[in-house]
Amino acid sequence: MNTQDNTPAMSRRRIVGLAAGSLAAGWLPLQSWADGDEDDGPGSSNGTRSSTAATLATTAIAGKRVVVVGGGMAGMTAAKYLRLWGGRGVQVTLVEPDAVYTSSIMSNLVLNGSRSVASLQFTRDALTSRYGVIRKAGSIVGIDIAGHRVTLADGAVLPYDRLVLAPGVSFDDAYGLTQADYDTLTPHAWRAGAQTALLRTQIAAMANGDTFVMTIPKAPYRCPPGPYERACVVADFLKTARGPNCRVVVLDENPVIQAERHTFELAFSQIHAGIVQYMPGVSNIAIQAATRLVSYTDQLGTPQSIQARVVNPIVPHRAAGSAPGGWMAQAGLNNGTAGRWANVDVLSYESTAAPGQGIHVIGDASSCGMPKAGHVANQEAKICVDAIVRRLLGIRGDVLPVANSACYSPITASTASWLTAVYQYDPVDARMKVASSGGQTMPGGIPATATEAASISTKNFKDMGTWFTSLMKDTSG
Repeated sequence: MNTQDNTPAMSRRRIVGLAAGSLAAGWLPLQSWADGDEDDGPGSSNGTRSSTAATLATTAIAGKRVVVVGGGMAGMTAAKYLRLWGGRGVQVTLVEPDAVYTSSIMSNLVLNGSRSVASLQFTRDALTSRYGVIRKAGSIVGIDIAGHRVTLADGAVLPYDRLVLAPGVSFDDAYGLTQADYDTLTPHAWRAGAQTALLRTQIAAMANGDTFVMTIPKAPYRCPPGPYERACVVADFLKTARGPNCRVVVLDENPVIQAERHTFELAFSQIHAGIVQYMPGVSNIAIQAATRLVSYTDQLGTPQSIQARVVNPIVPHRAAGSAPGGWMAQAGLNNGTAGRWANVDVLSYESTAAPGQGIHVIGDASSCGMPKAGHVANQEAKICVDAIVRRLLGIRGDVLPVANSACYSPITASTASWLTAVYQYDPVDARMKVASSGGQTMPGGIPATATEAASISTKNFKDMGTWFTSLMKDTSG
């Protein structure tokens, strides 16, 4: 499938469906979305493969303004496809404070030294040069829902006909820690960048016999398999480079492993046996940043403590702006679980807290029934864009959207596993669900349940690189 496609909007459901089908069938997700240019690879121009303008769809839309807030996986995809599918009559402005995007996908490989943070950085230049997206450096501070305007930190006011919010997440002060602790002493590194590099430095300084402690918050959280993957990558590095007496202690506030359970149970009990100590169902976690003493209550109700050399607290997080006083909270859009997420109508990703107001929330900030993950954000953005384009054209929206969740998980420095699931709209609960859970049958032989790789292998590790490169090409332009 060519990213320069100019198929009419009415066939967009078929595009998303084909994307899901190719994933389930081939296990080289998104490979067919590459546009035929030579593979730049991570760390080069990263998403600026060509300055040649893409062929935009010819539509009857004219004079419409869409503001996209957030330039991550969801926001970049939305901005690109709003122009690609909506045509020149849709002016798209992307609001994002950072000059480059640093992918959290694959960032755990920075911790064992096999990748650099720089190799995960992507520019957004192609969104402008190829698709005509207007980019505005800035951060949102307020939404005038009635006036259809957003206000930025620099005082700029942007009017819109449709607003797409893809702000990502923010991280709570938790376990006795502060934002300053995360940046300097106990990095969560759950947003790739400086904290990832800091955590890598701390791990590299460990010695044989040292203990690495990490925590996992209650679901939902960003990237369900990610913490378990991180435990494996760190354990593999420590036992290989530092010695067999190191320990990786995983304090999970959830009662069981949240994704790829078979894979990670195998990895913890066999591949990294004696190194990883997995402890589910813990509570009352408290961390002393200066001394790195970690205390908690185990699943039997017994108080425990561990002296760690390195502490990696993956702390509870929420939709960015949803904390009390935040811009999303002030606009009343964070009506999800305990006010942490934004509930949406998954046929369009329009906010259910502001129905009919043209405000859509996609990516990790939304609550829709699918995992909070990069590939899912790409899929959500396309469903949202399809709905927006149809509405601007006065065309009936898709009533049965299909999406796919896919990810790879490195288990060692050279092996990986994968997980995929096909999601379909369930009209009873008005949520996206794994197809089988709604009693629906998927066409074309697509699996009806979430599927794990049959084995952990070097081939999966190689395929992981292909998947990542293709996903980023499709997302960033």
